[in-house]
Amino acid sequence: MNDELKYSTIKFDKALKRLELGINKAKDQLDNDGVIQRFEFTFELAWKTVRLFLLNEGIITRSPKEALRQAFKFGLITDEETFIDMLSDRNQTVHIYSEQMSKDIVTRIKKNYLLLLKKLAEELKIQSKK
Repeated sequence: MNDELKYSTIKFDKALKRLELGINKAKDQLDNDGVIQRFEFTFELAWKTVRLFLLNEGIITRSPKEALRQAFKFGLITDEETFIDMLSDRNQTVHIYSEQMSKDIVTRIKKNYLLLLKKLAEELKIQSKK
C-alpha cells in the first residue's frame, strides 16, 4: 500500500469511528444534524479512498459513482445500489435541507449506511495486505 492510500485509509477509519460515536450520542435534531455532517465527510473519505485503492490497482475512475461501480466489480463493496443511494443522500444533504429529509437520512445512516461503510473499511484493510 502506498503512503497516500495508507493515510487516506487511516483518515477514513477515524471518520467512521467519529460517525459511529455521533450516532450513539445523538439525542435530538441538532445532534442528528451533526450525524449528517459526519456522514458527509465520512462518505467523501470513503469514495476517495476507494478511488486511490483502485488507482493503485491500475483502475482509473473519474467520479464517485464510477469509483463505487468499480469497487463493486472489484469486490470491495457488496451492495452497489445502497452505496449509490449514499451518494445521492450525501448530495442532497449538501444542497437541500428539510427536516423530514434529514430524519429519513439519519435513519438510513443508522440502519444501513454505517454497517456498509464499516464493511468497506475492513475490506480495504484486507485487500491492502494482499
